[in-house]
Amino acid sequence: MSESRAFCPRCGDPVAEREGLRPGEARSDPNLCDACYFEDFDLVDAPERIEVQVCSRCGAVHRGNRWVDVDARDYTDIAIEEVSKSLGVHVDATEVSWQVDPEQVDQNTIRMHCYFTGIVRDTPLEEDIVVPVKISRGTCDRCGRIAGDYYASIVQIRAADRTPTTEEVERAEAIANEVVAEMEDTGDRNAFVTDASETDDGLNLKVSTNKIGQKIARKTVEEFGGTVGDYETLVTEDEDGNEVYRVTYAVRLPPFRPGDVIDTADDDGPVLVRSVQGNLKGTRVTTGEAYEASFEDGDAPEARKLGTVEDAEETTLVTVEDENAVQVLDPETYRAETIARPDYVDPDADTVPVLKSRAGLHVLPESATPDDE
Repeated sequence: MSESRAFCPRCGDPVAEREGLRPGEARSDPNLCDACYFEDFDLVDAPERIEVQVCSRCGAVHRGNRWVDVDARDYTDIAIEEVSKSLGVHVDATEVSWQVDPEQVDQNTIRMHCYFTGIVRDTPLEEDIVVPVKISRGTCDRCGRIAGDYYASIVQIRAADRTPTTEEVERAEAIANEVVAEMEDTGDRNAFVTDASETDDGLNLKVSTNKIGQKIARKTVEEFGGTVGDYETLVTEDEDGNEVYRVTYAVRLPPFRPGDVIDTADDDGPVLVRSVQGNLKGTRVTTGEAYEASFEDGDAPEARKLGTVEDAEETTLVTVEDENAVQVLDPETYRAETIARPDYVDPDADTVPVLKSRAGLHVLPESATPDDE
């Protein structure tokens, strides 16, 4: 009875059964004998050279047809990642391990020394390869637009019957940067502030998209109160003939701010403004009662500004005359004056903060801060 044997198609030598294809294994040419199989075997398939294009401004890496922000300490990290993606290990290899030793040749070249081990046909193999990585620098689309002063939307920060304060201007700019950071965190590389410039009557923000402009305007009003208006300006047509508009968002902050003391038109006494979000809310400085402007008046009721909590001066509380009146020293004349006693006055206090204005002397709360609700 004859024995059936397999023979190597290249050299004709018999192929031992152990060298044949085993169940569950995937081999590129299992019928070759070991000698012929390893004759032109490469454990690792690697490119002769890799070129990585990096944005010289922001460090983004160009991959495929787009720029990608990478969280890399330096270009060596980028080189290791690009080499890792480009290397291929032979399909027959098992128990593969590898390490890489980067060599910085110059500012733009990193030589990657890669060391591989694996097992093929029960034979331990080692292979060393060197892959040069060339770093080329360019400018990504985003940085190119920023450098070219590109913008699609304008946010104007203004205030009704006054100029926005330094605090409001700085906070509005911070809000813009926060909105951009949030959108960048979602992978939006088209989010950026092109320019922030102060004017005599407020702040102008140029931003990259209408969506960002809308978000900045909305968040500013949410924090400071006020209103937003928008209008479009036709700037060009795209390649398909569609009209492209630039949108301006006009933020108008309220005439009064938390911490202002205003004299309303209802003759019930001045009001310390607590909030201007929605409709104006505050505290009567004659009684301590809560005040809220009507829905129709919103955050701008008919009133005149008398001063702010920063204008208040500490003065001596001479005596509490009754539940409606106290006697204090005028901080300018040092004469004792009888004035209204709001319910927040501590009768055991030695001193109280008072605001002197065209409406007279009024005691303010000890904690009369804008955030005091």
